[in-house]
Amino acid sequence: MTADVHALAKEWLLLDRNPATRKEIEALVAKDDVAELTARLGSRIEFGTAGLRARMEAGFSRMNDLTVIQATQGLVAYLLAQHGGDATKCSVVLGHDHRAFGSLSSARFARLTAAVFLHKGIKVYFYPNLVHTPMVPFGITHLGASCGIMITASHNPKTDNGYKLYWANGSQIIPPVDAGIAAAILDNLDPWVWDESLVDRMLAEGSPLVEDPTARMVAAYMDEVRDLALTVTRRPEDSPTLVRICYTAMHGVGLPFIRRAFDHAGLPPFFVTPEQVHPDPAFPTVEFPNPEEGKGALALAMAAADAHNCSVILANDPDADRLAVAERLASATENQGWYVFSGNEIGIMLAAFLLHGFRAKHPGAKLACLTTTVSSMLIKQFAEIEGLAFEETLTGFKWLGNRAMAMVADGRADHIMFAYEQAIGFMCGTLVKDKDGVSAGVCLAELAHWLAAAHAEDATHPGTLYQWLEHLYVKYGYFAANDAYIIEHDKTRVDAMFAKIRPAAALAANEDWSRVLAGAEPAPAYPTRIGDFAVAAVRDVTAGWDSTTADHRPLLPTSRGSHMITFTFTPPDHLKAKAADANVKLFDCTLTLRTSGTEPKVKWYSAQPTAWAGDDAVPAPQKIAALKAAGEAVLAELVELVKTQWFVV
Repeated sequence: MTADVHALAKEWLLLDRNPATRKEIEALVAKDDVAELTARLGSRIEFGTAGLRARMEAGFSRMNDLTVIQATQGLVAYLLAQHGGDATKCSVVLGHDHRAFGSLSSARFARLTAAVFLHKGIKVYFYPNLVHTPMVPFGITHLGASCGIMITASHNPKTDNGYKLYWANGSQIIPPVDAGIAAAILDNLDPWVWDESLVDRMLAEGSPLVEDPTARMVAAYMDEVRDLALTVTRRPEDSPTLVRICYTAMHGVGLPFIRRAFDHAGLPPFFVTPEQVHPDPAFPTVEFPNPEEGKGALALAMAAADAHNCSVILANDPDADRLAVAERLASATENQGWYVFSGNEIGIMLAAFLLHGFRAKHPGAKLACLTTTVSSMLIKQFAEIEGLAFEETLTGFKWLGNRAMAMVADGRADHIMFAYEQAIGFMCGTLVKDKDGVSAGVCLAELAHWLAAAHAEDATHPGTLYQWLEHLYVKYGYFAANDAYIIEHDKTRVDAMFAKIRPAAALAANEDWSRVLAGAEPAPAYPTRIGDFAVAAVRDVTAGWDSTTADHRPLLPTSRGSHMITFTFTPPDHLKAKAADANVKLFDCTLTLRTSGTEPKVKWYSAQPTAWAGDDAVPAPQKIAALKAAGEAVLAELVELVKTQWFVV
């Protein structure tokens, strides 16, 4: 064993007080497993705007008692510094999901976290039982807390866990807060306190420093869900139940929250997927507990829906902040008949549905919607047509939530109607300034029931979610999409992929393009084409380059912490000719390549805007089929080129 690894193992064993994780490192030392020890101890788990996320096991680079305590100590030190050292001005909301692996669990991490705050005399609002993630940001704004932490890894593999941090505004942290906390962590590595039972003891003793806010916060949350439902509902009173809905919690915490939310909203009850509706940290029926994965993840829900003759499936991810939706198409049979909507499709369906109710509630007000740069810009086109304020942000709800509040504060909007990201995250109104799969599920159910009732009264009205989507495509346009990812655990290989398409000069410039603007240096030499696709524009928010702006700086915030490049391409003539035969107009298409902040993935997001250029009398389904075929053909060819040329190192 190398001296460095030996020293790291010795340091770990000096600090760790969990017998189980101590034994893990001791066993690796005994086996002289240098590779595994280096992987676990050779780097620290990074604290960023996503908080923490890693596998649950021993090691400085993993999620465990020690790294959670160290992160919390840094957070507490930073928080106290922001408040002049006065603990009475600070408070925190703490929640957790059901994840557990070996001796480690979300419940344990939450209690160890609480002890650090209590050790410094900071008030803790502690949810002792399972909650869905939105209860933390909701609690922050309603209780006036300084920050909030949710222990969850959302839809990650079962061995993972995470530490999601929200600030006093109820939204996830953004720079420079993350960097300040990360620096404070390094200054506070020796554990101050290690007491899993402290928060429960203080609760039992009635200490003023600890409060269980569950009853009043859940009641307040449900009241606001009811108000949201009253705003958006278009169901006739006492209308018969024409839609049957099946729900799955994906082995997570969502069921009691969405069931109560449906009841408060006056919606008919749903059926459940019995194998998946109760919390189970083993996630036994799915390889990945992520409903975004599509039909594979929803197979049991589809079977349960078929058994109960349900036409709509609503699926939350395990911490219930995301929502997946599927619908059984009338013309098909069995599982092949189920259509799983993409996040972009759900986004436009919800936005268009919410508009009527928000306009009625806020007549004359300037409403706003937002989405991320990797989501479909169909919602931007919708906003322009409907006269709504719109903003595009970087990926993640940390940006959507904070920018939504800024739009109102800056006077660019009176009310935020809707925000979404294509990864099935939706914010309906500002009930929570983050994605919320429960309130979004209520709105989606309201939409489904209204469509069925409206169609029963008027056969020409869209009667299903899919028909509603087609109606919106005809009204606002169609944007083909091809979004997916590759798994790559080796960071050096990921860096090499991006080095193929990002010139070294772009990073070396440090966002100073004065010499380029003066003509003293050429512009960074990004690719000018891939295959027959000519590059029309490049935006690199890692390097801080945008070929389309006057000063060559992106309008979006830049960050060296991850890779993200967007290319705009002109589709090649042979594809344009193919589309023209189908009376379809093709515009320039976009492709964004980025790394994930929480998973070992390189993701791509591509979009091809299309427009119908043929006879208006052609039936809508025929128009949409032609638009889809043309747009998808372009993106299929583009993505294949990217995978075979740019992703090969």
